[in-house]
Amino acid sequence: MLTRSGLRGREAELEELQALIATVARTGGGGLALIRGEPGIGKTTLLAEAVAMAKAAGFSVGLGKADELHRIVPLSSLAACVLQGDQPLLSGDAFADLEWNQDQRIWLVERLAEAIEARANGAPVFIGLDDVQWADPLSRFALKQLPVRLRTSPVLWVLAGRLDPAGPTEEILAAAADGLPTVTVPLGPLSVAAIRQLADDTLGAAVDERVRDLLDGAGGNPFLAVEMLAGLGSAETSGDLVPSTLVVGVRGRLRSLQPGTLRFLQMGAVLGRRFGFYDAAALCGQPPATLISALEEAVRAGLLRDEGDQLVFRHDLLRQAVYVDITPSARRALHREAAGHLVAAGRRPVDAVPHILRGALPGDEEAVALLRQAAEDVLPVTPGLAADLMTRALDLVPSARPLMFEVGEQAILCLTRAGRSREALSTGDRLLACRPPLEVFSRLQAALAGTLWNMDLAEELRRRAESALAVGGATPEAGVRLAALRALALSRGQDLVAAREAGEAALQAATALGDREAHVLALSALGEIAQNAGENTIALERFAALSTIDSAFLPEEIVAHLHVDDFAAGGRLLLQAADNAGPVRQAMMLWAQGQHDLGLGQLDDADASFMTMERLEDDIQVPVQQVNARVIRSRIALLRGDREAAREHLAAAQERLAVKPNPGNTAAVRFLEAVHAETDGDIGLAVDKIRQVQQEGFFMRWRLLRDWVDYAIRIALRGADHELAEDLAAQAEAHAERNPAAPTARGIAAQARGLAKNDPALLEDSVELLKESPRPLVRAAAYADLGQALLAAGRRPQAVAALTQAHAMFAESGAHAAAARLQHDLDGAGAASGRAVTKQRPVQGWGALTPSEKKVACLIADGHTNRSAADLLVISPHTVNTHLTSAFRKLAVNSRVQLAHLVMALPDTERTCG
Repeated sequence: MLTRSGLRGREAELEELQALIATVARTGGGGLALIRGEPGIGKTTLLAEAVAMAKAAGFSVGLGKADELHRIVPLSSLAACVLQGDQPLLSGDAFADLEWNQDQRIWLVERLAEAIEARANGAPVFIGLDDVQWADPLSRFALKQLPVRLRTSPVLWVLAGRLDPAGPTEEILAAAADGLPTVTVPLGPLSVAAIRQLADDTLGAAVDERVRDLLDGAGGNPFLAVEMLAGLGSAETSGDLVPSTLVVGVRGRLRSLQPGTLRFLQMGAVLGRRFGFYDAAALCGQPPATLISALEEAVRAGLLRDEGDQLVFRHDLLRQAVYVDITPSARRALHREAAGHLVAAGRRPVDAVPHILRGALPGDEEAVALLRQAAEDVLPVTPGLAADLMTRALDLVPSARPLMFEVGEQAILCLTRAGRSREALSTGDRLLACRPPLEVFSRLQAALAGTLWNMDLAEELRRRAESALAVGGATPEAGVRLAALRALALSRGQDLVAAREAGEAALQAATALGDREAHVLALSALGEIAQNAGENTIALERFAALSTIDSAFLPEEIVAHLHVDDFAAGGRLLLQAADNAGPVRQAMMLWAQGQHDLGLGQLDDADASFMTMERLEDDIQVPVQQVNARVIRSRIALLRGDREAAREHLAAAQERLAVKPNPGNTAAVRFLEAVHAETDGDIGLAVDKIRQVQQEGFFMRWRLLRDWVDYAIRIALRGADHELAEDLAAQAEAHAERNPAAPTARGIAAQARGLAKNDPALLEDSVELLKESPRPLVRAAAYADLGQALLAAGRRPQAVAALTQAHAMFAESGAHAAAARLQHDLDGAGAASGRAVTKQRPVQGWGALTPSEKKVACLIADGHTNRSAADLLVISPHTVNTHLTSAFRKLAVNSRVQLAHLVMALPDTERTCG
């Protein structure tokens, strides 16, 4: 079999792939192999042999091939992998639902993962993709996520692609490097001996030394060698050593075809490696029946393969050889004609886009319209591609045409969505420099608002909105949106009274006009304004109304509930979001979940939520809360006693601050630096950092310190800076006055004043007030402060009671370092030890798992998928994956099978599942 399949000289590579297939089948874990080499070197043949070996080993196989001319269409590359074969991984209807009825890449990838994971529960899965260098952007995105996401299941990914340092293979390998066994199989030229063995296999006794010398000119490329041998094998016996049908290279071989056949092949080459017979006939301008003889000759010559519904060039080198012989001008015209035919035949605009990109000339308004529609279609899942299409559309519009501004406005929105804010701003300013009509001027300024907001240029946003409103000429819709955007910009300023007035006026105008976008913008502005003013109840009202209009703002509503101590409502909304499992800003939902868990003292779960949120933001390259998440995770690590992790999170927060240095992020990092300085014993630096926090803006201070002001006051007092301590206490009291219904705000205000005045009575008041607070860590800190103050006042019994309460709360939350410090104080006070000994979890083994990790591990060991485990635990599948990854690391296992064996082998006394 090896000798007849073109696999001479590839025995070592086959053994490597066979070993990986066997490992995945045996261990139940995932794997990734990348076959790399130049065109014609044998990648496709080796991949086909790997498929055969996997089928023989009982794998469920999905095999696909990316296409150069279809790499625009979202998921087109992966579609073949999951839809083809005897038992497709997904039905066509299910895939269509995934492809078009969603609006986020992360959501789509998770659904694909769930489908593959479910199939892998019954049998190992092999997914192969040939010509991965031409994978469409959404498939490339999925291939960076899926192998690692499914690493605990028996799923083997085998990708074949050309050597291209700028291609997707390096990204895919880098994404899988840390969490997945990976194998790279480089294919170099075949040895002289292997090439000659191919000749012996094909021609047998007809081979002599002169033929072998000729084959040496193939340079070790098996495809070229086989083409030469095919010509020799089909030649009639004559005195000529090299028959006229044998040529060195593919082009010469094509000259033996009838002109009509070559023309037919050229039309097919324009359409792509896979093409429809009727489509090629349309480009030829002939009825399909007249081209049957051309089709038959191309198939007989071994150039095309007829698969029934499509014709396929037997190798892409054949297609390329045909394609390059078409003159560039003719190629461009044919691509443009192909685009028109596809659209006329009812294909989607995105199917015609590859031809538009190769064939359209400036001034082609039909091409511009197709690009705009395609960009709108792909924007939800591949915003980067949408931005590329719109910049190309803008290039096709002559600068003198009004259409330029419409296209430019859409380009700005797509560029902003893709995270290319500087390019969006440059595009907008270039259009504004063309002196558009006043109505268009206003629309462009409104379109640029999202760009400026993402770039943290609130003052520039305010200036531009006011300028556009001042010059007039805007439509009523554009005018009310600009007014709402101005209010949003003012939310970051010092005069929040004026900002609120502007927001109320914009909301009233939006309601009267019935403009939904303006209504959303106005409510968003008013929510930001109330939040920045510290008016949590009003902020909740605004964000709840906003969430009713647009569910994308549900995370903001949840966090607003937490700010007024309504964790019950916040929890209900989180449960509803988990039940619906829709594609609503999943990273921000994890931020809300993390805030919820942190407030309830569930440090392990909070850390997992923030970690998962950061991973999702990295995946889609939209960093929103990464600085704040790292600040919180560093504080969590300090509470646990993990100084090394705390320092790593601090360094990560500082690094991310350099990318997004807005006032809020700056204040958060300065506060964390103060905490670390105090922990390291540098009180002077810690006090200086707290003062820097105070200088970041009045509302940034309380937004950051509303739950942490007690820590800041302790730093100030340790540094003997009583003025700073008083300022912080006054800040806490002002916040409590704005939020009289929130027990946490009132309790912290009493605690802050008690610390600043060293007044045990006030600290006792704070403890009483905080008994109604749902935040155990806040209550624990108040008890600890009270205990310290009572000890200093000589009231030992009362002090021990308060410190004991604090110790228990910290220990229950997993704040082992804080509990250990209180244990030391209690020992110093001579308290009798009736407390459980606080001990850190081990680093490895079942005992190292958090309660949530144990729950997930037990469910997965029992055969649950990530989705079914998430449904039972009412959390995100992404969070399940985070818990599972951590559990695998601590347990030193690599697959669900190994996990199941480990859990079953645990003694009954240890097999607790959270």
